[in-house]
Amino acid sequence: MSRLPDFEGLAMFAKVAEEGSFAAAARVMGVSVPTVSRAVARLEERLGGRLLNRTSRQLSLTEFGQSMAARAGEIYRQAEAVEGQAMELSVQPRGLVRLAVPMSFGVRWVAPLMPSLIRRYPELSVDLHLSDASVDLIGEGFDAALRIAALPDSSLVARRLCSVTQFLVASPEYLARHGHPGHPRELAGRPCLSYAYRARSQLWRFTHESGEEADIEPKGPLRMTNSEAAIPVLLEGLAIAELPEFMASQYLADGRLVRVLPEWSMTRGGLYFVTPSARTRSMKITALSDFFHEHLSQPVWQWSGNPPVRTI
Repeated sequence: MSRLPDFEGLAMFAKVAEEGSFAAAARVMGVSVPTVSRAVARLEERLGGRLLNRTSRQLSLTEFGQSMAARAGEIYRQAEAVEGQAMELSVQPRGLVRLAVPMSFGVRWVAPLMPSLIRRYPELSVDLHLSDASVDLIGEGFDAALRIAALPDSSLVARRLCSVTQFLVASPEYLARHGHPGHPRELAGRPCLSYAYRARSQLWRFTHESGEEADIEPKGPLRMTNSEAAIPVLLEGLAIAELPEFMASQYLADGRLVRVLPEWSMTRGGLYFVTPSARTRSMKITALSDFFHEHLSQPVWQWSGNPPVRTI
């Protein structure tokens, strides 16, 4: 038996344990399923113990496998760190970055930046995960994320790129039929669309220019996991909804939507580039952070507050 540790087998076993299947591990590492399966079998033979219980439908760690998974994972992460530090010596950032981005923001404002990113860093590849659901960067193996929040998670290193405001909006036709509410409590009984992934609370929290605060629970005919679904209902004049500035600004600009309760502010958050604090920031992550700061720190979608003249 070779005295050199089976680093490949340990790495592949660590990825199988993390991903929960041979197929998922193979996909992440860019190799074939048989390659992963042979590496784990070779490692089991070398160690003299079974690491995984395999059936046609399920894969689970044995007691021995559970004791080895954490240590194998640490070896994998250390190897990644060594490679990352070596890549910093390269002239161009290179390698894979797993990036999590909110769905609507990613489609509207991040995807159009990808051609520029690819041209600038041809040796960099991005695994772009688009979802409005909150992801665990460390637990799910992401290198970085763009997050829109009032306060970033304390466990993450965050770089603020720009402010993002939430607006309460409705169509001019809706307001012409039902009138303008003068206080948040007047929203009770009105159809209000709600967002399922709203951070911390499902309540709408308002702060008046005078300092008065008010909370209301939106109730209405539609609750969605993506705010894009609210727009057709809003444009038809059927409800009131909260929209993020990056989505609302184009409709405010052309007058199809107007602000409701403009003297009351809603969540004032920001767009952040976040990374796990436990990882050494490599050149590719720094380059990506700088790229997004360059393109998103003064976004075109920020609302000037000057709507078109329109009588309703």
